[in-house]
Amino acid sequence: MKTTLATTPVRQDHPPQPTPDLQPNPVRRVGPLDRAALRLGLALVKWGRRPVKADPRELRRRTAVADEAQREKEELRDQFLGLPFFR
Repeated sequence: MKTTLATTPVRQDHPPQPTPDLQPNPVRRVGPLDRAALRLGLALVKWGRRPVKADPRELRRRTAVADEAQREKEELRDQFLGLPFFR
């Protein structure tokens, strides 16, 4: 015989019914202080993720700096490419 039998009786009621000796856990309500803290936290997250509009003068300054850096990079590349390469 190759069948293994269960040693404890198996409950066959569907859906399973609660056992009468166990009391269900009482539902805990959230207190007003916890609720206020949660709302404050959500408000801070929303405020921290607000979109920020960039200053047009700052954008122009950054693009001018980026253009200057690009020019310098191209000049250095041209100087490097113009050098004789010896092995």
